[in-house]
Amino acid sequence: MINRERQWMRSISRRKAMARLAGVFASAPLWPSGLSAQQDPRPLSEHVRLPGFDEMMTSFDFEPLMFANVPLAIYDYTAHGDGAEFTKRRNRQAFEWVDLAPGRAVDAKTVDLSTEVLGVKMKFPIMVAPSAAMVPLHPDGEIGMRKGATAASNTPMILSANTTTPFEKVAAGGTGPLWGQFYPNRDPDAGREQIERIQGSGYTAIIVTVDQQASVYDRTAQDKHLGGNPARPPRGGGAGGAGAAATGPARYHATAGRLWYTWKYLDDIRKIIKVPLLVKGILTAEDAQLCVEHGVDGIIVSNHGGRSMDYGPSTLEVLPEIVAAVKGRVPIITDSGYRRGADILKGLALGANAVLLGRTTRWALAAFGAPGVQRLLEIMQRELVEAAAATGRSTMKSIDTSLVKTRFT
Repeated sequence: MINRERQWMRSISRRKAMARLAGVFASAPLWPSGLSAQQDPRPLSEHVRLPGFDEMMTSFDFEPLMFANVPLAIYDYTAHGDGAEFTKRRNRQAFEWVDLAPGRAVDAKTVDLSTEVLGVKMKFPIMVAPSAAMVPLHPDGEIGMRKGATAASNTPMILSANTTTPFEKVAAGGTGPLWGQFYPNRDPDAGREQIERIQGSGYTAIIVTVDQQASVYDRTAQDKHLGGNPARPPRGGGAGGAGAAATGPARYHATAGRLWYTWKYLDDIRKIIKVPLLVKGILTAEDAQLCVEHGVDGIIVSNHGGRSMDYGPSTLEVLPEIVAAVKGRVPIITDSGYRRGADILKGLALGANAVLLGRTTRWALAAFGAPGVQRLLEIMQRELVEAAAATGRSTMKSIDTSLVKTRFT
């Protein structure tokens, strides 16, 4: 009797049993569509136990946890690039075309990669790139990203113009170095207001982004026809997303906010920007030279992580020619495709003063919040130090083109 009672106490309740049964029916592929759950885009046979926080060893470990933690549309917005995603793939492939030259290894403990960019002192030449809408990734959003960055050796962060947390609140929510992003605005009063908000909140530099000219991130059939991507509203209006046919540039997904940037506009806003101004989205030596001529304080070599223009070059390929054109007159920062510390070392060897991390930090925030961001950055920092030590480089000054052999052509 006692054993039977113990068995009864350990068994699940009827309510739990019914709930589990309902879950099985709801996920069955042949269940009526009106009651079916969203199908997992990855086969069940591929699923294994998700690793824990202490098991995160590389940046790639964070992506599956982001995938598990957020709705598919949120993941897709981060994961995908423009068009056929040629440029996004090329960003990663380019690192295979750059070899690190073996050197006489040094003790990793002697490696000091501290540097300074536009008055910001950094223990490592790594920054958090601007990226939109972080609250859907984690409730702490942009403030969590900044806290994680600050905890990782005071890593600087650039806040996206498309932040889901007000500029002022993010500025007040931490102490680490903070720069702000600005997209050109055809309304001069609105543009001035945003610039003044950024400067007035204590941001120590402004990033004018010019590489989002005409791209669209529609991916799956759900995103295209049902408006499933929260970063893009459903097309048209009425039931099923149907509405009036698009006309003009809208037929090609180019909004009125794009395809109009001019150098004169940059000159005009330069007059009201009191902090260092950097231009993000430079991919040619000619544009880099013009940036210097127009008084820009820094250049960010970027193709928006393959989200700007498909079939363009990787940033790593064009970095050397831009460095040669600038001739050290302004600092050069780069991004797009960096996933390992060795990747960062290659970018530095080709002339970058610092590297921005975008998708990787989003993976980490979605996976574990601020602690995840801290761990991701510390992993990348450690990998960078180990790569530098293995190639015999112990300071930023010692990292130069002799460290790499390129095969871009």
